[in-house]
Amino acid sequence: MSDVKETRFRVEGMDCASCASKIDTAVRRMPGVSDVSVSVTAGTMRVRHDATSDLDAIRRKVSGLGYGVTPADGAAQKPAAEHEHRPGCDHDHDHDHEHDHGPAAKAAAVEGLHGHDHGPSEGPWWKGRKGRLTILSGAALLVAYGIGHLFPAIATYAFVLAMAVGLVPIARRAIMAALAGTPFSIEMLMTIAAVGAVVIDASEEAAAVVFLFLVGELLEGVAAGKARDSIRSLSALVPKTALLEEDGRTKEVPAESLAVGAIILVRPGDRISADGTIVEGESAIDEAPVTGESTPVRKEAGDTVFAGTVNGDAALRVRVTAAAADNTIARVVKLVEEAQESKAPTERFIDRFSKYYTPGVVAVAALVAIVPPLLLGGVWSEWVYKGLAVLLIGCPCALVISTPAAIAAALSAGARRGLLMKGGAVLEGLGKLTAIAFDKTGTLTEGKPKVTDILAFGGTEGEVLRLAAALEAGSSHPLALAILARAAEEGIAPPAATGARALGGKGVAATVEGREVFLGSPKAAAETVTLSAEVQATVTALNDDGKTVSLLLVDGTLTGALAMRDEPRPDAAAGLAALKEAGIRTVMLTGDNARTAKAVGSLLGIEVRAELMPEDKQRIVGELQREGFVVGKIGDGINDAPALAAANVGIAMGSGTDVALETADAAILHGRVGDVALMRDLSKRTMRNIFENIVIALGLKGVFLVTTIAGITGLWPAILADTGATVLVTLNALRLLRPIR
Repeated sequence: MSDVKETRFRVEGMDCASCASKIDTAVRRMPGVSDVSVSVTAGTMRVRHDATSDLDAIRRKVSGLGYGVTPADGAAQKPAAEHEHRPGCDHDHDHDHEHDHGPAAKAAAVEGLHGHDHGPSEGPWWKGRKGRLTILSGAALLVAYGIGHLFPAIATYAFVLAMAVGLVPIARRAIMAALAGTPFSIEMLMTIAAVGAVVIDASEEAAAVVFLFLVGELLEGVAAGKARDSIRSLSALVPKTALLEEDGRTKEVPAESLAVGAIILVRPGDRISADGTIVEGESAIDEAPVTGESTPVRKEAGDTVFAGTVNGDAALRVRVTAAAADNTIARVVKLVEEAQESKAPTERFIDRFSKYYTPGVVAVAALVAIVPPLLLGGVWSEWVYKGLAVLLIGCPCALVISTPAAIAAALSAGARRGLLMKGGAVLEGLGKLTAIAFDKTGTLTEGKPKVTDILAFGGTEGEVLRLAAALEAGSSHPLALAILARAAEEGIAPPAATGARALGGKGVAATVEGREVFLGSPKAAAETVTLSAEVQATVTALNDDGKTVSLLLVDGTLTGALAMRDEPRPDAAAGLAALKEAGIRTVMLTGDNARTAKAVGSLLGIEVRAELMPEDKQRIVGELQREGFVVGKIGDGINDAPALAAANVGIAMGSGTDVALETADAAILHGRVGDVALMRDLSKRTMRNIFENIVIALGLKGVFLVTTIAGITGLWPAILADTGATVLVTLNALRLLRPIR
């Protein structure tokens, strides 16, 4: 399988699941193609193929169905075959450039077909081909009504011509779809119904139904465009330009041209144009556009910033850490679009069901039209009319779009909150979790120690912190950084230290202001001074709380102590409580020592399993599964990899690292424990929304099927049952785009 490639395309003009199904069927039949995945909501197509595939032929096939198709930026292909595709890529990118400006749309889409200039979501609806065709069909219908009123004798011909304005492009699409392997498309059902209506002398209704069909398709396009816009708007957060510092000068350059390592200037009030690390300056960063958090985050030199966030009150110099195509937002957008192409179990079931459902509807319609007149003495025109209406009612568009529309909206809403899920299957699985296993360090805790206690046995706490900071100045050890951070927080400037030296396994020592100062473990300090029972009891109590204790000696005298611990995340307790309230069992799996783990566990109220190796975590996940739990595992995506893979759903907790995005089924980019409950709640709401959509789709069809056979409703309500249900289902799914709280 080393010669298998994967190419992604942008497809313009897809508005419903019927579109995706036709494209899927047509491309799947092409030589060398092994798999196809089409997403209506993302407007993309992913094709897995071998070296024998002709990508231009694939594009022509899709264009022949009436859709504009161009390579997606950064389309993924396996390196082994990349050189084989290079010439085609060059040509395709030229075409893509033209498409952005309009002319290529005319080359890629057949006039009057399903394709249109840029899709309904870009620009006013009346500027697209579909909008113009709908307006033209409506105008022709009005003219026909006028002619029919003035010249009744030729009314039938006028309505037939009005019908033809809209039906000819529809019929052309139907024929192309049939030749490509989809004989039972909505266009074919529509064509049969309209022609049949003319045959039984219902040309006025035929013309009206064609117009209503076009209106419905237009509304579907607008609704689908709104779903696509939700993720495109995330891309729009990143500014187009940046202020690059080069050779001592600042100049404005395109943000996409920034290289890793470049230094950019971000003025107060500006959006940050790239992922990076602050090298100079301190400011409040508004991360609400990306994370949904309303409170700005204070950041200083050394802190990470994300593209698309807003600088607050001071200028910053930022070193770029990711190219435009690899920044957090770009990766999120790419991941969400790929996730939309990955079908959920429910969606796969609906797809399989629809393959049998549509031919079944055609058979039922034929029976309705033939059996009563043939066997029961019914009037042929009446029952053929009812059979044609059943054809329109039975279109599966609303049913097939019910699941992907909801899942796409949920994936987009989650992405805006920093909750990434790799496809519908993961989204469904999250709602089924009954147990969640958390890593400790960096997941439930901040991942870096903080000074929690300062004790002074002689002098003041400020003096203890000042001397300790003097010893640690310049060190990158996590405990040293914790002491320096606490000193900076309290505005303490450490004095200069001379003769600084690290004493292996014991601590650090130096001369500070003419005094010999030592900071180290209680065991090392006890080699120099005698620790009183009171001091030993204090150290033991701090250790029992999971804290690391360092003692400070000045000229051989015990002066103070500092206790440090990796503290729980601010929202960890509340996040775990929300999961417990939902009936989820929570457990901490950590390789840390039992005393520290139990101390953190007691603070958070979570079951603790400590001193574990990676294989132990994997084993415990398996034990929970054998007990009947559906298990989620949350960790950093590296040392938890075996357990993440073993869990029903693996969730990486982190700030959008490549490892987090690639190793787990889902990722919580902004490290909030409370987001786990939000992610599960989003899954639950999505599944409820899918159920509502299926009820709407099948319910409307059922009602109109009964009323049609009973003779209460006819062709007009039949087309409304189809397109109306599709629009209602899509709009219902769009409710999931509301901000997650």
